[in-house]
Formats: sequence, structure tokens, C-alpha cells
Amino acid sequence: MSMACGCWHYYNRPPQLLLKSSLRLSSSSSSSSTVFCLSSKSKDDDEIDKSEAPIKGSGTTARGRRLLRIRQDKLQREYDRLHNYPAWAKVLEDACKNDTELRAVLGDSIGNPELMRNRVEDRIRKKGKDFRRSKTGSVVASKVTFRDFNPLDSYIWFELYGSPSDRDVNLIGSVIQAWYVMGRLGAYNSSNLQMSNSSMDHDPLYDADKGSKVMPSSFHDISDIEFQDNWGRVWVDLGTADYFAIDVLLNCLTVLSSEYLGIQQIVFGGRCMGDWEEGMTNPEYGYKYFKI
Repeated sequence: MSMACGCWHYYNRPPQLLLKSSLRLSSSSSSSSTVFCLSSKSKDDDEIDKSEAPIKGSGTTARGRRLLRIRQDKLQREYDRLHNYPAWAKVLEDACKNDTELRAVLGDSIGNPELMRNRVEDRIRKKGKDFRRSKTGSVVASKVTFRDFNPLDSYIWFELYGSPSDRDVNLIGSVIQAWYVMGRLGAYNSSNLQMSNSSMDHDPLYDADKGSKVMPSSFHDISDIEFQDNWGRVWVDLGTADYFAIDVLLNCLTVLSSEYLGIQQIVFGGRCMGDWEEGMTNPEYGYKYFKI
């Protein structure tokens, strides 16, 4: 009975006391030191724990990665632009900041050296051989001569100081076109010059009946204006227009030459001037024209 009670008291001790008792018993029964492993996990248990652990993400979203790639591409392009960009293209870009004409020439080609080169070459080709020639006119008056001029069938020739640019062709063409339109409408009729013979000291009177009864006077025909290098020409048939139409044209060309582009000489009549080559219409050899 006493043994049973002792066993009951032994096994009903707290776990800490049982562990201490077992350690004392084991150490007293063996002279060698013993290492006790209270708990251990097998290799299979570790693999199970790893498989059950949650998978960690990269910390970024798909949108974030796309934005990062875009930023990297932008930085790469900026690096290439600074280190591999042609020096002449950088000079043109800087010049565009203060030059509106150059900025208009380059347009949306800025940043693309090859396209910039093509735009500039095309501009130089259109302006002619002398790209830097001044466009402010000439202080020297144009020389005017007549060579067997027939008002019904003759050429009017213009000799410029250099190959005309597209702007020059448009200026001369617009003047000749306006001159022809006015002549076509009967503007050059000396039979009805009522205002030129009236005094402007008082309000003049215009006789509309007289103006409507005068004999019509109008141009008959005109050709397109052609240019070969620095020479230009236009064929005219003045019809019944009076000769003071020539004075009107010369007045216009005189101011045009002094203010906008230099005209070296104007020749009325003649079949061939300078090194004009009949039938040559190739733009690569300096041929240009203005459609009337």
C-alpha cells in the first residue's frame, strides 16, 4: 500500500519535477555524460513546413514594371542624344530657339538628325545656289531696254542678280499676274482718264455714262513666267490696251527691285537672252515657273 501511494505521488508530480527527477535518475545510473534531445523535427517535417509557407511576391505590379521600363527607355534615349547626337544637329536645335524661319524649316524633324538633314538640303535646293544671298533688294536702278518690241507678240525678260528662290519667283509672278488681270479688265485705257485730268482741290465729278461708252481696251493673252538660272521671261499680247500699261509695270518692278529683290535689267522684246536654252524645263538645272 505504501508502494502504491509512493508511485501515485511520483506520477502525479508537475511535469517540471518529473523532468528533473528523470534527469537525476539517468545521470546517477550512468557514469558517462548523456545529451538529452527534448524535441526534434525530421527532414520531411521541414519540407512540409516550407511547402505550406506563403509565397512572397516581388513587391511590384505589372503597371509599375511598365512605367519603370518606359523611364529606362527614356533615360537611354536621353543618354544617346547627349553622347551620340551629331554636333551639327545640336547646333541647329539651339539656333531654332531664336530663328523662327529655321524653326519653320525643320518643323517636327527636331530630334531626328537624318530628317533634319533632308529638310535643310531641300530648303537650300529651293533657295538656289547662293543660300546666303541678301533679299533686301538693290540700290542700283534696273536698266530698261527695248529690242524690236511688238506689243502683240513679244517676250519681256528679267535678269536677276542670282538664281531666284521660290519666294522671288512668287513675288515676280504675283506682280505680273496682277498687272495682267488689271489689263484684262480694261484698266489701261487712256480714253477714260477723267480723274487724272481733274483737280482734287474740290470734290471731282465722274461721268459714268462717258466711262461706259469708251472703246474697250484690254489685254489679250499672256504666258506663264519661266526662269532659267538668273533669267526670267514672260510672253505677252497687250491687245488693245494702251502703252501706258508698260509704265505701270515698270513702276511696279522698280519698287520691287529696290525693296524686295534685285532686278539687274528689264528687256522688252528679243527672242533669246543670256544663255537661255529653249525647251529646257528640268528643275535640276535651274528651271522654275509661275503659273498665271
